[in-house]
Amino acid sequence: MGKITLYHGSPDKIVVSTYSKGEEKHDYGRGFYLTESIDLAKEWAVCRPNESNGFVHRYELDTEGLEILDFQEKGVLAWLAELMKHRDAADSKRYRMLAGKFIAKYGVATDEYDVIKGWRANASYFYIAKEFVRDNIDMDILEELLSLGDSGIQYCIKSELAYSKLHEAADSLQTVEYT
Repeated sequence: MGKITLYHGSPDKIVVSTYSKGEEKHDYGRGFYLTESIDLAKEWAVCRPNESNGFVHRYELDTEGLEILDFQEKGVLAWLAELMKHRDAADSKRYRMLAGKFIAKYGVATDEYDVIKGWRANASYFYIAKEFVRDNIDMDILEELLSLGDSGIQYCIKSELAYSKLHEAADSLQTVEYT
């Protein structure tokens, strides 16, 4: 892979990516989230409801020597299990019990990876996950449903090594108008 260009959208003009920061309840858990899509980064920059402008920061990631987990290679069931580890699609007892079994069967151990790459989950994906666990969606059509929308691909920087290989490009800050 070599060096890749990634973007991070934020309401903040100054962003300091710091190892072990971030929210555990994001798609792939605690980490720093970026994307190859500048349009997706622009969406992230202004996704707060306060109607203020945001910023896109451009980064270079040197992937040499990094262990990268790509959920596009692992498949949709492994990806869905990872989402279930970090997010609650439903608060019912049945969902919690069945989600645990689903994670045990399809989940991937992610602790040894420096970077996780995969689809970005939005609200519709959690609706699908909830309906799948309730047996309202058959496994045969699950992947088709999840591939209907283009949710975008995101990267989650997880390890100290990966953070050390991520550098913001000088003079690359872009302002994103809320409108």
